[in-house]
Amino acid sequence: QVQLVESGGGLAQPGGALRLSCAASRSILSIPSMGWYRQAPGKERELVASITNNGRTNYADSLKGRFSISRDNAKNTLYLQMNNLKPEDTAVYYCNGLYQLIIYWGQGTQVTVSS
Repeated sequence: QVQLVESGGGLAQPGGALRLSCAASRSILSIPSMGWYRQAPGKERELVASITNNGRTNYADSLKGRFSISRDNAKNTLYLQMNNLKPEDTAVYYCNGLYQLIIYWGQGTQVTVSS
């Protein structure tokens, strides 16, 4: 099993930045793929970005250039750096990890972008 705990959400102003963290309960070297998803009110959950354990990344086209995913294997932590935030980035952000053919999810962290 894998437990994932997100942190770092909160209120940001338009144009601001936040960094989300996702701490895993086991070595993320054993988790081949991890990612960030988000779900805005009334909308479906959507992919933000993903990263494999050899560093290959994938981003939603609309977020390329503003968001950056990374992982610190020594800290067993996944990150999402979000820059130039917009009101439409407001959502609950979830991290996930694929481990032994099962996808595990964190509980989510709220990000609100508003002036």
